[in-house]
Amino acid sequence: LFFRSFKRMLLLLACIRNETLGFLIKVIGTLMDLVIPLILAYIIDEVTKVNKIIVLAEEGEVSLIDKLYEQLGIDLRNLPIIYTGVGAINVIRALQELPRDTEIFNIGYAGSANFEVGSWAEVQEVRLNHPNVTYNEPQLLLVEGQQTQPELFPKSTLHKAVCYTNTDFVLQSDYTDCVFDMELAFIAALGFDKLHSIKYISDNLSLHAYHELTNGVE
Repeated sequence: LFFRSFKRMLLLLACIRNETLGFLIKVIGTLMDLVIPLILAYIIDEVTKVNKIIVLAEEGEVSLIDKLYEQLGIDLRNLPIIYTGVGAINVIRALQELPRDTEIFNIGYAGSANFEVGSWAEVQEVRLNHPNVTYNEPQLLLVEGQQTQPELFPKSTLHKAVCYTNTDFVLQSDYTDCVFDMELAFIAALGFDKLHSIKYISDNLSLHAYHELTNGVE
């Protein structure tokens, strides 16, 4: 509305002022017709980019974004970041107002009983870890059940894994070929249309090894 009013004012002045000034004003009006659509296209593009976001539990995990690019060539470095904090309540409070069509990239440390420390795992399914209690719950798929970008994740360099989300650090488990974290199931349960998760193996179920590798990230 502002641009339209300004353009009309210029055209009005063009009728009043001398021919030279009027010509210059008409040129400015023409340039505005060309520039305004470009500005609007840029704004729309920037707004669209916000529909992709990185979700980290803690600020100490931000170094994993560069490591992901350096080791796997996956470049997410220009995406905005949300830090949720650890655990269900923090995750829900941090993400509950986010539009469900937001594409989420969850990156973080995870433990594993047998994956080598320093390797990466792409999570394909997430479950709550409750080994002493059996009950029915939804199957939360992150790959087969959603639209994803398989070319983003090189198959030869990533473990394909189930993630078991816990409310405490896991120090022992009979589950193998999987990873353990404290946030992902709660992110998935919020129902985002697109959710990707890549975990960096920090330890083989050792709290001491975890703290040594992560420099104390909780």
